Amino acid sequence: MELILYSKPGCHLCEGLLEKLEMIEGLTFKLEVRDITSREDWFQSYQYEVPVLCINHFGQEQPLPRPSPRASVEQLQRMLRKYFPVNEAK
Repeated sequence: MELILYSKPGCHLCEGLLEKLEMIEGLTFKLEVRDITSREDWFQSYQYEVPVLCINHFGQEQPLPRPSPRASVEQLQRMLRKYFPVNEAK
């Protein structure tokens, strides 16, 4: 499973979400962090929205609900588990 995190430099919300994603255990996923300042189309789409977390299903990006900045790692993991196929959520 692949997760995509749209973020921008200096965004404390982005940094906090990234830290929590890196601490998740029990879910196997590849995380791609995309800097929205590196591409105009990403910047136009997400300049007021970051962090934006998407799941990549066979080349189709699906935005996930935005987790609260106060969500714990465990709460984030429970939220993500809903989007993973049963065999990948161990």
